[in-house]
Amino acid sequence: MGAMPILVALHHLVRWLSRAALYVSGVGLIVMTGAVFWQVIGRYVFNDSPSWTEPFSLLLMSWFILLGAAVGVREGDHLGFEIGLHYASPAVRRGMELTTHVLVTAFGAAMAYYGWDLAMGTWSAKMAGIDLPQGVDYLPLAGGGALIALFSFEKLLQDLVKPMPAPVPLGAEHSTD
Repeated sequence: MGAMPILVALHHLVRWLSRAALYVSGVGLIVMTGAVFWQVIGRYVFNDSPSWTEPFSLLLMSWFILLGAAVGVREGDHLGFEIGLHYASPAVRRGMELTTHVLVTAFGAAMAYYGWDLAMGTWSAKMAGIDLPQGVDYLPLAGGGALIALFSFEKLLQDLVKPMPAPVPLGAEHSTD
Protein backbone atom coordinates (compact mmCIF):
# COMPACT_ATOMS: atom_id res chain seq x y z
CA MET A 1 0.00 0.00 0.00
CA GLY A 2 3.00 2.33 0.38
CA ALA A 3 3.26 2.81 -3.38
CA MET A 4 -0.32 3.97 -3.81
CA PRO A 5 0.26 7.63 -2.79
CA ILE A 6 3.13 7.73 -5.29
CA LEU A 7 0.81 6.45 -8.02
CA VAL A 8 -1.81 9.02 -7.05
CA ALA A 9 0.80 11.80 -7.17
CA LEU A 10 2.06 10.52 -10.54
CA HIS A 11 -1.52 10.42 -11.82
CA HIS A 12 -2.10 14.05 -10.81
CA LEU A 13 1.19 15.17 -12.36
CA VAL A 14 0.52 13.31 -15.60
CA ARG A 15 -3.05 14.62 -15.77
CA TRP A 16 -1.76 18.18 -15.37
CA LEU A 17 0.97 17.63 -18.02
CA SER A 18 -1.57 16.12 -20.39
CA ARG A 19 -3.94 19.04 -19.99
CA ALA A 20 -1.08 21.54 -20.42
CA ALA A 21 0.13 19.72 -23.57
CA LEU A 22 -3.39 19.82 -24.98
CA TYR A 23 -3.72 23.56 -24.35
CA VAL A 24 -0.26 24.28 -25.77
CA SER A 25 -1.20 22.25 -28.85
CA GLY A 26 -4.38 24.25 -29.30
CA VAL A 27 -2.60 27.58 -28.91
CA GLY A 28 0.10 26.38 -31.32
CA LEU A 29 -2.54 25.53 -33.91
CA ILE A 30 -4.09 28.98 -33.58
CA VAL A 31 -0.71 30.75 -33.78
CA MET A 32 0.30 28.63 -36.79
CA THR A 33 -2.95 29.53 -38.54
CA GLY A 34 -2.20 33.21 -37.90
CA ALA A 35 1.33 32.86 -39.29
CA VAL A 36 0.05 31.15 -42.45
CA PHE A 37 -2.62 33.85 -42.79
CA TRP A 38 0.09 36.53 -42.49
CA GLN A 39 2.12 34.76 -45.17
CA VAL A 40 -0.86 34.77 -47.54
CA ILE A 41 -1.54 38.46 -46.83
CA GLY A 42 2.13 39.29 -47.33
CA ARG A 43 2.35 37.39 -50.59
CA TYR A 44 -0.91 38.41 -52.24
CA VAL A 45 -1.68 41.81 -50.71
CA PHE A 46 1.76 43.34 -50.10
CA ASN A 47 3.62 41.31 -52.75
CA ASP A 48 6.32 40.69 -50.12
CA SER A 49 6.08 37.23 -48.55
CA PRO A 50 7.71 37.06 -45.10
CA SER A 51 10.47 34.44 -45.00
CA TRP A 52 9.97 33.43 -41.37
CA THR A 53 6.36 32.21 -41.56
CA GLU A 54 6.94 28.83 -43.24
CA PRO A 55 9.70 27.48 -40.95
CA PHE A 56 7.91 28.94 -37.92
CA SER A 57 4.63 27.26 -38.94
CA LEU A 58 6.36 23.92 -39.53
CA LEU A 59 8.01 24.12 -36.12
CA LEU A 60 4.69 24.88 -34.44
CA MET A 61 3.03 22.06 -36.36
CA SER A 62 5.69 19.61 -35.15
CA TRP A 63 5.02 20.65 -31.56
CA PHE A 64 1.25 20.45 -31.65
CA ILE A 65 1.24 17.14 -33.54
CA LEU A 66 3.64 15.44 -31.13
CA LEU A 67 2.08 16.94 -28.01
CA GLY A 68 -1.34 15.92 -29.30
CA ALA A 69 -0.06 12.41 -30.02
CA ALA A 70 1.19 12.16 -26.43
CA VAL A 71 -2.22 13.22 -25.10
CA GLY A 72 -3.79 10.62 -27.39
CA VAL A 73 -1.57 7.95 -25.85
CA ARG A 74 -2.69 8.96 -22.36
CA GLU A 75 -6.36 9.10 -23.30
CA GLY A 76 -6.21 5.84 -25.29
CA ASP A 77 -7.53 7.54 -28.41
CA HIS A 78 -5.16 5.90 -30.89
CA LEU A 79 -5.95 3.05 -33.22
CA GLY A 80 -6.04 -0.35 -31.63
CA PHE A 81 -7.08 -3.93 -32.21
CA GLU A 82 -10.13 -3.81 -29.95
CA ILE A 83 -11.77 -6.96 -31.30
CA GLY A 84 -8.70 -8.97 -30.27
CA LEU A 85 -8.95 -7.59 -26.74
CA HIS A 86 -12.68 -8.20 -26.66
CA TYR A 87 -12.46 -11.91 -27.45
CA ALA A 88 -9.26 -12.65 -25.50
CA SER A 89 -9.36 -14.32 -22.12
CA PRO A 90 -8.72 -11.99 -19.17
CA ALA A 91 -5.14 -13.22 -18.73
CA VAL A 92 -4.32 -12.83 -22.44
CA ARG A 93 -6.03 -9.41 -22.53
CA ARG A 94 -3.97 -8.24 -19.56
CA GLY A 95 -0.80 -9.52 -21.21
CA MET A 96 -1.65 -7.74 -24.46
CA GLU A 97 -2.33 -4.46 -22.65
CA LEU A 98 0.85 -4.65 -20.57
CA THR A 99 2.94 -5.53 -23.65
CA THR A 100 1.45 -2.58 -25.51
CA HIS A 101 2.32 -0.19 -22.68
CA VAL A 102 5.90 -1.50 -22.49
CA LEU A 103 6.38 -1.15 -26.25
CA VAL A 104 4.87 2.34 -26.40
CA THR A 105 6.98 3.43 -23.41
CA ALA A 106 10.11 2.14 -25.13
CA PHE A 107 9.13 3.83 -28.40
CA GLY A 108 8.54 7.18 -26.63
CA ALA A 109 11.85 6.89 -24.78
CA ALA A 110 13.66 6.16 -28.06
CA MET A 111 11.96 9.17 -29.68
CA ALA A 112 13.04 11.36 -26.78
CA TYR A 113 16.62 10.08 -26.76
CA TYR A 114 17.24 10.21 -30.50
CA GLY A 115 15.30 13.46 -30.90
CA TRP A 116 17.55 15.06 -28.30
CA ASP A 117 20.60 13.56 -30.00
CA LEU A 118 19.52 15.03 -33.35
CA ALA A 119 18.81 18.41 -31.75
CA MET A 120 22.23 18.60 -30.12
CA GLY A 121 23.97 17.32 -33.25
CA THR A 122 22.46 20.06 -35.43
CA TRP A 123 22.39 22.90 -32.89
CA SER A 124 25.32 24.78 -34.42
CA ALA A 125 23.63 25.19 -37.83
CA LYS A 126 21.05 27.92 -38.44
CA MET A 127 17.55 27.32 -39.81
CA ALA A 128 16.75 28.79 -43.21
CA GLY A 129 14.32 31.68 -43.04
CA ILE A 130 14.38 32.12 -39.28
CA ASP A 131 17.24 32.92 -36.92
CA LEU A 132 17.06 29.81 -34.75
CA PRO A 133 19.42 26.87 -34.37
CA GLN A 134 18.57 23.93 -36.66
CA GLY A 135 18.40 21.71 -33.59
CA VAL A 136 15.19 23.45 -32.53
CA ASP A 137 13.48 21.45 -35.30
CA TYR A 138 14.13 18.22 -33.38
CA LEU A 139 13.10 19.38 -29.91
CA PRO A 140 9.44 18.42 -30.54
CA LEU A 141 10.62 14.81 -31.08
CA ALA A 142 12.39 14.87 -27.74
CA GLY A 143 9.54 16.56 -25.86
CA GLY A 144 6.75 14.56 -27.46
CA GLY A 145 8.68 11.32 -27.03
CA ALA A 146 9.31 12.02 -23.35
CA LEU A 147 5.61 12.69 -22.77
CA ILE A 148 4.59 9.58 -24.73
CA ALA A 149 6.98 7.50 -22.59
CA LEU A 150 5.75 9.07 -19.35
CA PHE A 151 2.06 8.76 -20.21
CA SER A 152 2.41 5.15 -21.32
CA PHE A 153 4.51 4.31 -18.25
CA GLU A 154 1.73 5.70 -16.04
CA LYS A 155 -0.79 3.48 -17.85
CA LEU A 156 1.53 0.49 -17.37
CA LEU A 157 1.75 1.14 -13.62
CA GLN A 158 -2.03 1.57 -13.37
CA ASP A 159 -2.62 -1.70 -15.21
CA LEU A 160 -0.11 -3.54 -13.00
CA VAL A 161 -1.96 -2.61 -9.80
CA LYS A 162 -5.53 -3.03 -11.03
CA PRO A 163 -7.27 -6.39 -10.65
CA MET A 164 -7.57 -8.88 -13.50
CA PRO A 165 -10.33 -7.84 -15.95
CA ALA A 166 -13.53 -9.86 -15.96
CA PRO A 167 -14.29 -12.05 -18.96
CA VAL A 168 -16.48 -10.47 -21.62
CA PRO A 169 -19.92 -12.10 -21.65
CA LEU A 170 -20.85 -13.60 -25.00
CA GLY A 171 -24.63 -13.39 -25.13
CA ALA A 172 -26.87 -13.80 -28.14
CA GLU A 173 -25.73 -10.43 -29.50
CA HIS A 174 -22.08 -11.57 -29.30
CA SER A 175 -22.36 -15.12 -30.55
CA THR A 176 -19.26 -16.74 -32.03
CA ASP A 177 -21.31 -18.89 -34.41
